Amino acid sequence: MSDLLKDGLLKLNFAEEDADRICPLMETYIKELRLFNSAYNLVNTDDHDEIVIRHILDSLCACKNIESLANECVSKKDSVVIGDIGSGGGLPGIPLAASLPQFNFVLVERMSKRCAFLENCAAILGLKNVTVKNVEAERVESESIDIAVFRAFRPLDKKMIKTLLNMLPSGGKLAAYKAKKDKIVEEMSAINYPDRSYEVIPLEVPFLTDTDKDARERNLVVVEK
Repeated sequence: MSDLLKDGLLKLNFAEEDADRICPLMETYIKELRLFNSAYNLVNTDDHDEIVIRHILDSLCACKNIESLANECVSKKDSVVIGDIGSGGGLPGIPLAASLPQFNFVLVERMSKRCAFLENCAAILGLKNVTVKNVEAERVESESIDIAVFRAFRPLDKKMIKTLLNMLPSGGKLAAYKAKKDKIVEEMSAINYPDRSYEVIPLEVPFLTDTDKDARERNLVVVEK
């Protein structure tokens, strides 16, 4: 088991017993990512520690925030569905699903070969709370997802945010992993979102030690429908 991974989870305020449960699952997942990466182009590195920091811990740095959003939804309905939109190699969906087994996750991915990878990972990890949908984001059923999680590293534009919000019922939340706050303000201004209509939550990724300080900045953008 990687000390780096467990130490990172503890720094993210996971209880030790939760970290001990999650770590073996994530180590198995990392093995699968490295095994199939060259064929499916899942992550931008094959280095174990880089995957831990830049992908697993980066995905889980917002776990407590997403759990809080989901708990808010629980007060209004019996079950909550969290969608990882454009899941790719399963980030952040698989780490989140492993960490939050009480919620249902839908991994939305348009490429069938990546969907096969995701289904295989869910089976190997025993994630019974995960469903994979081989569909484009635009074709996701309206109001079928309570919280839409989005980690793709591209700007939020009018078309994308309309697509994401269409998946949500009234009161549903979009939780987008983003980088620099000034870029977020720029993006949201471009799509005519006034300052008070969304929340920017600062995130910290343990051990993310780029020499460029700006590259370390992480934020979660939360938009309520």
